[in-house]
Amino acid sequence: MTTKEKKSADDSKPDLTRMKVKFEIYGEEMIEKKVKSSGNSGRVYLPPNWVGSQVKIIRMN
Repeated sequence: MTTKEKKSADDSKPDLTRMKVKFEIYGEEMIEKKVKSSGNSGRVYLPPNWVGSQVKIIRMN
């Protein structure tokens, strides 16, 4: 495949730009925290009284 053929193949991909979306949720408490590194993933520590509760995580940036 030549460089020209590669370029035209890449042009067919849709332009996916990141857009902010609005979420409206109802809950009992909200905590804002920074994700810490933990091995190959990230981790967020929450209060012990939240154990067993359902939570929703939204990435802000």
